[in-house]
Amino acid sequence: MKIKPGVLAVAVLLVVTVLAGCGTTDEGSGVPFAGTRTSKDAADDLEGVSSGVRDLIGVRGKVPDSGATVTECSGRDPDKYFRILHPWSFYPASASGLDDAMQHLKERLPKQGWKIVEYGPDTSRNKNVVLTADNDGLKAGVHIIRMAKDDPPMLSVDVVSGCYQAPDGQEVDHF
Repeated sequence: MKIKPGVLAVAVLLVVTVLAGCGTTDEGSGVPFAGTRTSKDAADDLEGVSSGVRDLIGVRGKVPDSGATVTECSGRDPDKYFRILHPWSFYPASASGLDDAMQHLKERLPKQGWKIVEYGPDTSRNKNVVLTADNDGLKAGVHIIRMAKDDPPMLSVDVVSGCYQAPDGQEVDHF
């Protein structure tokens, strides 16, 4: 699998931007405050959110193993504040499964508390379909790109948390 660095960077930026409108924010940064947790516990929680999104796809396919990573909360002390990003990909068993997967996500995410804030083609030459959604209750956002012209076709998924604070007396474990 070859993910284009520019696509991933744009996806992460869009997810971060989308979260700016979601829930209670952290001191005017625009990013929702997700609470106090260790980075490991927060990563476990977000991987659970990712699993819930995967379950909504409803199409046979492959999801290679990937883990969550710690990122910074913009403008905050990186030893005390952090966000979690869980990027992953979905490869349908058949080419038609890609459209079905995207349609299922568009229909099913709102039924699980997600608000779709963007849906439609991006500005790339390939006109990839993009779905971006927030979940205020989970303090999370998801950015999905349907990459039908990639070989193999895939969904690129980024799930990102709001801004967490490390518990008193602890520093953020960066991984």
